[in-house]
Amino acid sequence: MPRLIPLLAALLVLAMAAAPVAALARAGDSSSMGSRGSRTYSAPPPTNTAPYAAPLQRSLTAPTTPRGGMMGGYGGDGMRSSFLSGLFGGLIGAGLAGMLLGHGFFWGMGSFGGIIGLLIQIALIVWLVRILARRVTGMSPRGAGGAPFVAAPAPGAAPAGGGRPPPAIGAADFQAFEQALYAIQAAWSAHDLAALRRLATPEMVSYFAEQLAEQTSRGVRNVVRDVRLDRGDLAEAWSENGRDYATVAMQFSMIDVTLDASGRVVDGSPGERVSATELWTFLRAPGGAWILSAIQQAR
Repeated sequence: MPRLIPLLAALLVLAMAAAPVAALARAGDSSSMGSRGSRTYSAPPPTNTAPYAAPLQRSLTAPTTPRGGMMGGYGGDGMRSSFLSGLFGGLIGAGLAGMLLGHGFFWGMGSFGGIIGLLIQIALIVWLVRILARRVTGMSPRGAGGAPFVAAPAPGAAPAGGGRPPPAIGAADFQAFEQALYAIQAAWSAHDLAALRRLATPEMVSYFAEQLAEQTSRGVRNVVRDVRLDRGDLAEAWSENGRDYATVAMQFSMIDVTLDASGRVVDGSPGERVSATELWTFLRAPGGAWILSAIQQAR
């Protein structure tokens, strides 16, 4: 039994670390979905607002098979993520195995101080893995933060397939992105699919419609109001196949509540603002308006 206590403590800590934070119900249902053209399975460059972006969980864009026969799977970052996950899992597995065999976490470090020592060792592992992650991925935050948007474009990427040069993103574009954030959240709250069709791609509208239908089936309605963009910056902008794309990181706050059929609040607080950080990708035809094509959660 004394040996099981550290094991159970370790499992509890790992479960708490792996458990997702309670998801807000705003537009997109706190998920990562949509398409980013040829970059759908490539991670957006890091920014001060969102250093890391979650992979797209749902997309109509099929993964490509690059040279060497490896599936796209979120590009090279997916392979690096798998390597780091395997490394982390191996370290934890070795520690737990050591405890089960009576040698303590990390085989001989059991004298580190019982459960407290175990927690310190786990913290050291997390710290080590984060350092390795930064070195392997070569991530260095780029782009200055501001409120709400920093009107300075990210370094232009080479046009895909020898097409047009990347669009220059300026103050008018950032204003369009900010207004799209407000308009989409308002249309989501009103269950206004007609408005969403004017603001997003058919793929994104299909995801919104599915999520709103689920609310209707459960007899609830999510209402997002008083949305405020607190900070934002540009991750990347490019052109391909006659379309312009821009991925922007946005940190925003809002009142986010879920009501039942009688109007009673069943989730959230009408007097408490909550914050979210997401990366939104927009596309436009030449001379057209920007519309939403993907949402990714910031890690």
